[in-house]
Formats: sequence, structure tokens, C-alpha cells
Amino acid sequence: MILRAALVSVSLLGLLAACGGAGGPTEVPEALPAGASSADIGDHIVHFSAQSTDQLPPLVAREYNIVRSKDRAMLNVSVIRKEDNLPVPAEIKVKTVNLTSQLKNVTMRRIDEAGPTAAIYYIGETPVANREWLIFDISVKPEGVILPTNVRFKKQFYTD
Repeated sequence: MILRAALVSVSLLGLLAACGGAGGPTEVPEALPAGASSADIGDHIVHFSAQSTDQLPPLVAREYNIVRSKDRAMLNVSVIRKEDNLPVPAEIKVKTVNLTSQLKNVTMRRIDEAGPTAAIYYIGETPVANREWLIFDISVKPEGVILPTNVRFKKQFYTD
């Protein structure tokens, strides 16, 4: 019984020590909220994401002629019609800058995937540096819509 109490006490002390101890306050970094990955633009939903191209599986990168590299970012945009949840063609224009307002060239191209789960994607690539923040201003004009809608998001890239 005494041995059991001692083991429980030692275990609790170990847990406290692992948490920074019972002493002073421990600094815990604040978690940043996950950024939005879609935007409701009326009759459509715009989905967008950016990632370094080294995260793509080699077969996917080869199939779509994308250079895999931790120093390259890829923007992916798709537009879905709310009424039937189907992809729609759109005119996609992108202006991308970093935090020092340097313009990054991102030329978007359309990718159509046929089959039972047909999809339309617009992708573009640009070089990135370690810890660089990119601000993506995306102009989206779905087929049949008169005026474009602007969507903005930012992402930090790590290359090391």
C-alpha cells in the first residue's frame, strides 16, 4: 500500500515536471487559427489552397508537369456551383505579393479531370523563400457571372 502511494506520488510529480513544474507560469505559444480555405461568393463556393510543391506525390507532379521542390509554392483554386455541387469553369486571375510588396508571378492554368468525380482546377506556381509570407489576391469570375469577385488569403512557407 505504501509502495503504491509512493509510485502514484512519483508519477504525479513526473507529470507536473513535464508540464513545466508547479513553479511559475510557463510560456505557451498561442495557436493561430487555421485560415479559411473557401469563400462563398453567391451562387458559388471558391476553394483555394497553397502548398509547397514537394508535398505533392511524385506521380501527381509528373502527370501535371509540376516541379517538386520545397522552394516552389503552388496555388490551387476550384469553383463549385452551390445548386448542384458541380465544378464550373471560371476566369481566374491572381496577383501575389510578399510582405515587402514584391510581386510574385503566378500564371494560372486549367486542369480538367474527367470521370465520375469530374473536377476543374486552376493551378499556378511561384518560387518561395524560407519563412516567406505570400498574399494571394484571387479574382474569380465563374462562367455565366457578369462581375468577378475577389478573394484574399495569405500563407507562410517554410523551405528549411
